[in-house]
Amino acid sequence: MRLHGVLWTALDLALAAMMTPFPAAAQVTLIVGKANATADTVIAVDVGDRMGFFKEHGLDLQIVVFTGGSKMVQALTAGSIDIADGAGIEMALVAKGAPMLAVCESASTIPWFAIGVPWESPIKSKEDLKGKTVGVSAAGSLTDWLAQELERKEGWGTDTLTRVAIGGSTTAAMAAFRDHLIDAYVGGTTTFLVMAEQKVGHMLIPVSNYEGSIASGSLFASNRLMQTKPDTLRAFLAAWLETTTFMRTHKDETVKIESAVTGFPESVMAKEYDIVIGMFTTDCRFDAESLATLKRSFVGLNLLSAAPDMSKLYTEEFLPNPAGAATAR
Repeated sequence: MRLHGVLWTALDLALAAMMTPFPAAAQVTLIVGKANATADTVIAVDVGDRMGFFKEHGLDLQIVVFTGGSKMVQALTAGSIDIADGAGIEMALVAKGAPMLAVCESASTIPWFAIGVPWESPIKSKEDLKGKTVGVSAAGSLTDWLAQELERKEGWGTDTLTRVAIGGSTTAAMAAFRDHLIDAYVGGTTTFLVMAEQKVGHMLIPVSNYEGSIASGSLFASNRLMQTKPDTLRAFLAAWLETTTFMRTHKDETVKIESAVTGFPESVMAKEYDIVIGMFTTDCRFDAESLATLKRSFVGLNLLSAAPDMSKLYTEEFLPNPAGAATAR
């Protein structure tokens, strides 16, 4: 009887142990920098974080917002962040020696930039812009380069447009329209959606109307992360792709989160969603057109004195089911 009781006690303990849940696996903390608080390409990380996709992959994200890609890359260089969520244009900083590589072309085209005109402007098409005065944020900026790209794509020749630097804020653009200082402006699509609600201006065309793939969104990983925690990086990229897949099929949920992050009303973000959602890639791979456009832009924007070997600036090693890399030109 004594042996029988001991056996039952042992069995009870074993069953109790089986029924006791194991503690959840510890989440790995990953510090992610955003080049901008509200840019459409980078905001996907907020959607994925709030929807729990990164946590499902064992990641606890700490998201840090910067006021530009250069400052974000400075923080990565200093070891303050692990991943930089920015644009392909920052691949030029890899060529300059930043200790990172691009690991995902998150968005190819650039519909979140547009050319807009005053509310009652007679300009009805991009062809009507020839010879007009176009506002840009600053000389040598991306918006300045995009205006020059319109000239090149349309075959107008250089300096057909009179480009005027007016700053990058919605307020500055609205004032320039009201004072008839410019005929058009290159800026974010949300700028023109807000203008339209106030009947000050409206979007004429998204930049993607004439500019093809340009890797408008790119994710960068520090050399340290790639070398010491490659599986953590793979988990991040897998969660990113799950996030963008979710965003494509769940407009209402995505718009609510984007509105909360940007401060723009849901009515504006719903329109923005329809304009930009198609830009996200389904596999993070770098396409040849994006690489060729970036290569040309680095010189055109005076970021580099000579075109670099693009194959040295990115890797697809950490993507799900990695395949051969795109051919750099």
